[in-house]
Amino acid sequence: MTNTKLLEQFRSFYFKNYPDDMETQISYFAVFGGLDWDIDTTKPIEELLRILVLDNFEAIDRQMSALTLNNTLHRKLLKALATGDRRIFSAFNKAGLNNANGGAALNFLQEKGLIQLEYSREEHPRDKYPNTKLKREEARHRISHKVLFTHPFVRFWFYFVIPHIKEIEAQQYDAFFKDFTLRHNSYTSLVYEELSEVLLNYHLRDAHIRSSGSYWDAKIEIDILTITQNDRIYVGECKWTNHIINKKELHKIRDKCQKLGIEPTQIVLFSKRGFSKELTQLSGAGLALYSSEDFQALLKKRSLK
Repeated sequence: MTNTKLLEQFRSFYFKNYPDDMETQISYFAVFGGLDWDIDTTKPIEELLRILVLDNFEAIDRQMSALTLNNTLHRKLLKALATGDRRIFSAFNKAGLNNANGGAALNFLQEKGLIQLEYSREEHPRDKYPNTKLKREEARHRISHKVLFTHPFVRFWFYFVIPHIKEIEAQQYDAFFKDFTLRHNSYTSLVYEELSEVLLNYHLRDAHIRSSGSYWDAKIEIDILTITQNDRIYVGECKWTNHIINKKELHKIRDKCQKLGIEPTQIVLFSKRGFSKELTQLSGAGLALYSSEDFQALLKKRSLK
């Protein structure tokens, strides 16, 4: 249930670099996580990117090429997975691959340890309503699994560097930095979501988790849906934004639960910058709120189940 590899990398990054706070830890880890580099987290990320990545671009690119056997299909798929919605079929389409060569590339990347599958928990309408004639759109619907990168830096490389590779090779960095500044927060959101699930499972470590992960279907997406063996349901949403979260987010997640037909035991909200006073006053058994500093708990050595 718990992404132990990500947790190990998160702890390793912290104890190697000792950032001042958890917001810095998460932000820098999302970029440099998985690397055994000394990262001076007192410096702006943009400065570190120039010194550590752009100034060493050729050497890093050779290493990345070796990981993918310099195979064009492997690199196309990694770029599509990094920059898209992570769904396998849409990544195949975005990369110009079919089920045969796309499947082969996907298998290689899995075996190489660069990605891992996140299996959909959606029930197909055909199975959900076996005795009902389905609409054409419903009958043709394909359930698609998603992909997670096992190392944050590999995803960063294919999310930000590869789309600007021609300019970077020409040592023209303006477009790269403009793109990074614009999308750094949205890029970090996925790693934050993964870490949030790890943190939730840490607090539920004695509850015998039956299933955990994100949930998606044709109409609804939920960042975290965790179910324990005694059928307690925890629903989480994660917001890596530069403003506090207010009561509106609580209404949104309750609406999603209603549409999905579930009654959560607890709604769990994770926020980079904290919560409004009104939302904080509502916290309790049915609503748990976690801000950046709560991720300090993941640095403890107690094992997770």
